Amino acid sequence: MEIIISNSSGIPIYEQIKDQIKAKIITNELHAGELLPSIRSLAKDLRCSVITTKNAYEELVKEGYVITIPAKGFYVAEINMEIAHEEQLNKIENLLDTVVIIAKSNNITREKINEILDILYEEEK
Repeated sequence: MEIIISNSSGIPIYEQIKDQIKAKIITNELHAGELLPSIRSLAKDLRCSVITTKNAYEELVKEGYVITIPAKGFYVAEINMEIAHEEQLNKIENLLDTVVIIAKSNNITREKINEILDILYEEEK
């Protein structure tokens, strides 16, 4: 499982791990019932602390994306994709709300924001 960690992003490492695993589950790259790497194995692969990977897995369990079976490991949970999609839309709305506030307070037009969004959206393909 490929996970890319950035030490300069300002986002805690456990959160980067959690977000990337969650994205792989939402995009169906990881399937329900699939065994995830052990905490120790993932920590070794990512060259980070086992506490960091443990925290990421615990957050995924709390959010319902992963289940744990004692003495067996962590598995991708069966998730309601509609709820997961709605959660992602909510995140986008919150971020765009911040963009609108910043744009309005700096007299940046909606057209300029749309232009920026179009460029960024195309770059991610």
